[in-house]
Amino acid sequence: MTQPVSSVPGSSLSGAGFQRLLVGIDFSPSSLHALEVARTRFPGARLRLAHVTDARAVAAPDVVGGVTPIMPDPGLLQTLEDADSNRLSGLIRDGEESELLVGDPITGLLDAARAWGADLIVVGTHPQGALEHFFIGSSAEKLVGRSAVPVLCVPSGAHR
Repeated sequence: MTQPVSSVPGSSLSGAGFQRLLVGIDFSPSSLHALEVARTRFPGARLRLAHVTDARAVAAPDVVGGVTPIMPDPGLLQTLEDADSNRLSGLIRDGEESELLVGDPITGLLDAARAWGADLIVVGTHPQGALEHFFIGSSAEKLVGRSAVPVLCVPSGAHR
């Protein structure tokens, strides 16, 4: 069972032996904060920034359990990918890698971590209302529940 690794103020996670960190980026302030935590707490580790363009943004569930495109313009997904690629390339520092995927964000991050051999996934957490959390849960919780490697969930208010 995968356990979340928590960011505890004053603790040194850099000695935990994590060398290959996959950092999930959705361009939110919390994911950018998680990226900074990864850079400062794990200075010798290799970082791969991964963003998943959510293909569900241009699709809807169909009656047989799949998805059907909701936009007649097939160029919309390509436009989203291009915009995300430009934003991601603006975040990369020397020595860091990036990966842009398309699909479900949770599955995409898990697949990317497995394929790259990550030993830690780092993500930011988003504040959400109690009703939203009750009905759909958080992406970070889903990631922790399905991941074969530890997940560091960085709260958006965890500035030090």
